[in-house]
Formats: sequence, structure tokens, C-alpha cells
Amino acid sequence: MANKLYPLLTLRGLVVLPGNGMTFDVGRPKSIKAIEAASEFGNNIFLITQKDPDADEPDTEALYKIGTVCTIKQIMRFAEDRIRVVVEGVSRGELLELIDKIDYNEGYVKIERTKPVKENEEGLIKQVLNILDEYVRINRRITADIKGLAEKYRGDLSNLVYEITNILPVDFRDKQEVLEKSITEDRTKVLVNCMLHEIDILNLENEIHEKVQSNIGRMQKESYLREQIKVIKAELGDDSDNDIEEYIKKAEVLENIPEVHEKAMKEINRLSKMPFGFAEATVIANYLETLFSIPWEEKSEENIDLEYAENVLNEEHYGLEMVKERIIEYLSVRKITDKLRSPVICLVGPPGVGKTSIAKSIAKSIGKKYVRMSLGGIKDEAEIRGHRKTYIGAMPGRVINAIKQAGTNNPLILLDEIDKMGSDFKGDPTAAMLEVLDIEQNYSFRDHFLELPFDLSEVLFVCTANNIEGIPGPLRDRMEIIEVSSYTEEEKLQIAMRHLLPKQLMAHGLSAKTVKVDEEAMTEIIKCYTAESGVRNLEREIAKMCRRIARLFAEGKQKSFKVSASRIEKLLGTKKRIAESGREEDEVGVCTGLAWTSIGGVTLNIEVNVMPGSGKLELTGHLGDVMKESALAAMSFIRSRMDELNLDKDFYSKYDIHIHIPEGATPKDGPSAGITLASAMVSALTGMPCRKDVAMTGEITLRGRVLPIGGVKEKSLAAYRLGIKNIIIPWDNIKDLDDIPESIKKDINFIPVKNMDEVLGTALTGFKREYCYGIMNTNTPRGTYLYEHI
Repeated sequence: MANKLYPLLTLRGLVVLPGNGMTFDVGRPKSIKAIEAASEFGNNIFLITQKDPDADEPDTEALYKIGTVCTIKQIMRFAEDRIRVVVEGVSRGELLELIDKIDYNEGYVKIERTKPVKENEEGLIKQVLNILDEYVRINRRITADIKGLAEKYRGDLSNLVYEITNILPVDFRDKQEVLEKSITEDRTKVLVNCMLHEIDILNLENEIHEKVQSNIGRMQKESYLREQIKVIKAELGDDSDNDIEEYIKKAEVLENIPEVHEKAMKEINRLSKMPFGFAEATVIANYLETLFSIPWEEKSEENIDLEYAENVLNEEHYGLEMVKERIIEYLSVRKITDKLRSPVICLVGPPGVGKTSIAKSIAKSIGKKYVRMSLGGIKDEAEIRGHRKTYIGAMPGRVINAIKQAGTNNPLILLDEIDKMGSDFKGDPTAAMLEVLDIEQNYSFRDHFLELPFDLSEVLFVCTANNIEGIPGPLRDRMEIIEVSSYTEEEKLQIAMRHLLPKQLMAHGLSAKTVKVDEEAMTEIIKCYTAESGVRNLEREIAKMCRRIARLFAEGKQKSFKVSASRIEKLLGTKKRIAESGREEDEVGVCTGLAWTSIGGVTLNIEVNVMPGSGKLELTGHLGDVMKESALAAMSFIRSRMDELNLDKDFYSKYDIHIHIPEGATPKDGPSAGITLASAMVSALTGMPCRKDVAMTGEITLRGRVLPIGGVKEKSLAAYRLGIKNIIIPWDNIKDLDDIPESIKKDINFIPVKNMDEVLGTALTGFKREYCYGIMNTNTPRGTYLYEHI
């Protein structure tokens, strides 16, 4: 072995093996200079591979130590900075020292001769050739003359290994590993392992390729059959394939919602396998159309601007200050906490007071889509949850339909008339509403038709009701109750002048310039043509007036019109009601009571007649059980006070008492007429008249105590419309006077009482002080004041 100096050329990703030729391009300046300098060394050059192919100037540590001494066979110059070289490997060498010259590198190389195989060389050659044969059989891209190699390299295992390694399309690191081995047996093991590894990889690739080809063949067959089916369907007029492709595109949009996407693809797959005209195909198609029409991910941006919301409410609603204040408070909390799961608002009040329009204003003020869902008369639970899609004519419930109508998954849904829902053999819809309105459950509401959960937690629900008692307790417990009370006459006037009149003038092609309506005329309409808590009938009368005026304009009889109070009767006809002023005189056995109904407060004239008889107590006027029980309680109280009232001890057995409440077609019930019934009965039995300017409300007990009732504001408005100046209320209802407008408090004297003695002392004319048992024994300044005040 001799050490010699050679020009040195580093290769990127290439390994030249002894006995094998190679052609490669050279571009680095030092490499070109090394090629040119090789002519001085008999065209010999030492080729060594760098470990990192991307390195431009590798140092000694970045080079493999083992390389190949080669002879340059041919040089071809393509440009000044690039040449192509053909070399042939001569012998294996080890780099001992690298000399970095200015133009090129040189290296001292120790030439190593391969050690011959001592034993079983022929056996190893046969083994290597057999493995190569297997490799060539699997890898069709490699061609090798196995017999020629066996003949050429008989007894020369070392060069056979180099030749086969050069043939293999393996990584340069594997070839370098073969070159590194100085012992032929070790070099042979590296080659065998490399070929076996490549064979395993090729087998796996072939297996995958066969499977792919098999699938492609099957897919081509299916595609061919589908094309045939398309032609057949086209002849039959069936275009369901186009629908399926469209459904698949729509399903891809829902990939972000795995459960929905999976369900859609499952139904599409079922539909694609169904024959033309199959009945269930229509059901599945209807289901898919519904599924894709639901806004699963579409949201409207919620923007809560409290100042803007307050302006909207004030512009669109006059009065209702407490209601508007409560809504602004609610929106304030929603803005600060930024919670989507909000409590359900329930607006409770008589018809026509603006509950629906308030919900519209809320939606407008926060930028939500508005959808109204009427619940009046619903008795079927499937109306809320939907029908199973297997039924004929099945469809989603009203909640999901409202979401579809809104086009977003976070609208404001108005549940109108929620107190009017009923139940029958088809189920209880109020029970179904429990899940819809429960903020702890509705994030996964399941409609029977969809069979998928839908998140309702981002929906803002607003309910309306006339009577809170019509809402079941569990459902009412899920709501935030906001009472919307009746309007006073002043509020009705302002609403009519600011909102209703301009709206109707525009609807009838009129304008404020040609039609002038003064406030006295509008007050006349309110007092003489309507009697309601809200303004719905008032709007109808204004519309009727506008129609009459529009006719005059159309006939050319008028070009402008001024509506005064004196012209109202000509426009609207005979007055429907005389301005109420209560009873004309004090009457025996007739007392004015106050009651609350779903349409607001009303006055009741309770009449009592006492006649000779056998002690029967007759009650007429379509009275409910609670009111009948109040009459019995009043009778028991009167019997316990026979001495104080100077009544015969056997009056209850020799006289018949008939109690009647007019308007017998209207149902009446509730405990708040108790003290009115007792006062009318005492008046009829003692002959003392009931005061015409006093109305009363309160529940009575057997011992004459007066218990609190509800609806004080509504009842007070009814008395105010009737012109009554004095109202008897239970003492415990004093707190409710804060809700009554100041304009009504100025005109009405509210008289709080604790027992029936105070009621009788106030309501009956001629009720002597010695009869007033409660006042005489309590000696309270309040009782004395009330008695003398009246």
C-alpha cells in the first residue's frame, strides 16, 4: 500500500465505485480546477463524497474518509463555469490529509487493495445473484444480465458487489456504506441487506399498487354502470342524479358540524341507492332539503347600543316607562356579561297595549332578525317538536321553522299568546316548550323531524300573554315577567296623535297637510267610541274616519279637512258609548265592584234583592266557583254580625237573597269581589244605600278581614274611566299604588281598609258610627279619618 498525492474532487449525493464508470457535471470553481490539474497526475483524481449534499464549502469533518481513485476518460465543456466529466473507478482509497490550495484541493491518499475471499466465495456469489434476480423480477425498471454477471465475475466477489451496488437505484449513503467496508464478506452483507430491504419495500408498493388498480377497476366498472343508469334515467325523465350531486355539494359545506354532515351523507347514500319512483325517496329528499335550509352556522351580529335602544323604544312607544326601563336594564346586563344564554322575557298585559311591537323594537335595537310565532290554540305537542319524518306530510316543528324563516341561528323569536296553548290526546305543547325555554337545556334541542341537536341557546325568546295564570307554573318559572299595563286616556291621546293617526293617514293616501285633527276630536273618539285597555279599537276608529275623509276627497267634495269634536259623530256615526260617570244616585242593594280580566280592568255593578222566602241564596250572572264561595263567605260574615247590623235573628231562614251581576254572557270569577258582595248584601238587608261614587275591590274572610288582591292598576283605570272618585282597596295593597300614574292619583281618593267594618263605614250611606264595630273598637285615627273624609 502506497500513499500518493492526488487532486481532490468532492461529490454531492454521488458515489463512484471501483471498476464502474460515471458521468457527472462539475460547476464549483475549485472542482473545475481540480479536473484541469488531474492531467499532471496521469489523468487520475481522487473522488470523495461530502456528507451533506447542500454544503458549498465542506471542511475535512464534512467529508467521508473513504473514496475512489478514478481515471478521467473524457471532459466536455458546456460553458466557462460548467463541464461534464466521464470517469472510471480504479481503486478504493482512504483520505489521510486534505491540502487546501488556492485554486483547488489535493489530498494524500492511501490506496487499499481488497482482501480476497478465502472460503465459500462461489457460494456467496450465487447467493448475491439469486437475491439480485428476485430484485430484478420485482422491480421492472431495473434490467440486469444475471448470467452475464455470473460469467464475468466468476471468482471475483469484490468487483461483483461493486457492480451490483452501482446498478441499484439506492441512496448514495447505502453505496458509501458498501465502499467503506474493507473486507469483502462485510461488503457483501451490506449489499445483501440493502437488496432485501429494497425487495420488502417493492413488495409493499406492488401490493398497494395492485389494490389501487383493483379499486380503480371496480370504480371504472361502477362508473360505466352509472353512465348506463344515467342514460336509462334520462330516457325515463328521472334527473335524481343531478339532485344527489347537488346534495353532496351542500353536505360538504357542513363538514364543520360532524354530526350533521355524517347524517346528511348517510341519507344521501340511501337516496342514491333507491330506484326511480320509490316512495321513500321523496321522504328522504324532503328531509335533505329541510336539513340544508337550516342556518346551522349563519349568525347575525348582535350590537347592543343602549342609547340607540332607548331612542328606538321611545320613538315607537309612548308611555310604558317601567317596561322600557326594565328592557334597558336587561340589555345592559346582556352587554356587560356578554352571555348568550339569556333569560326569557315574558310581556304580560291586556290586548292592544303594544306587547308585540315592543318585541319588534327590541330586535331592531340590537340588530337581531325578528320572527313571530303564534301559539294561540295549539294543542299538539308535535307543533313544537315536529313530526317523525316517517309519517306522511311530516315537517319540522314551529321552532325550527322560525329559525329557517329568520335565516340565522340567533334571531329574536316572539312566542305570541303563550297563555293560549292547550292540551289534548296528542300531547301537551306547554311541556314541549319547557325544553325550548330552559337555558340549561336548549343548547341541544332535538326536533323529531331533524333527529339532530340544534343549539337554541343563542336565540332570544320573548313571550307575550294576556293572563299570567294561563301559563303553567313550571313554564312560568323559566320566564322573566314584565307587566305591560293599560293606557290612561292621556297616553291613548298621545299614542293616537303621534303614531296611529300618521300611520292611517299614510295608509289611506292622506297627509297631515290636508287633514287636520285636533286633540279634542281625538279625545272624543277615545271616550265615546272605544272602551279598552289598549289602542287596537282606537286605531280601527281612526282608520274608519280616514276612509270617510278619503271618500270626500275622491268625490271632489273636499280638498282639505279639519276634524273637530263636533264633526266626529258625522264621520263615525252615533256614539257607541256615553262618557261614563258611574251610577246616577245612591241605591240600596247595588254596589260598584272592580274586577280584572284578560282585556284589562272592568267595573261590576253587583245587585242584591231580598224577598220573603225560605232562606235560599241565588247567584246568577255566569259566576265562577270562587265568586260563589265569596258570596257564601260574605253571608257567613253578615250572620255573625246580626246584632251590630240590627238584623232579625232568623232573617237567613225567612228571606231569599238573590245576587246578580249584569252581562250574564260574560264569565266572572275570582275572590276580589268578596267585599263588594258583602256590602251589597248588607245594603239590601239594612236598607242603607251604597254610595254611587265609591268602588271597591278585596277578598273577604269569614271574620270580616280584607285580604289583598291583584290588578290594582288595571282596576283603578277602569274606575277612572267610569268617573268614580273613591276606591276602597285592601290595606296590604298600598304598595301597588306606586305603579299608578300620577294623573290618576290626583283625581282618585284611594281608601285602604283592613276589615269589613271599615268598608261598610265608607261605602254605605247612613251607616251609623255605633254600627261600625271595627272603627269603634280600634279607635285608630286612620279609621276615623276615612269615615269622616267620605
